[in-house]
Amino acid sequence: MGTISRASIKKLIKRHFDVKVTDGGIDEIAKMLELEAVRISDFAVRNAKKNKRDNVTRKDISDYVIKGRA
Repeated sequence: MGTISRASIKKLIKRHFDVKVTDGGIDEIAKMLELEAVRISDFAVRNAKKNKRDNVTRKDISDYVIKGRA
């Protein structure tokens, strides 16, 4: 399983949907979220470096939605 807790995922699903999720389902969601977080982080770090910055900004991360997925 990823580093995102089962409890956090369970709360997230409960808040938005009226369904129960098995531990296996939660583990799979955690893996997928972690992989996507790595992709976003990689994009944001490269974007910051391209702009000669050592700090990742909110814009670097939000640009992923606009530019990174294309």
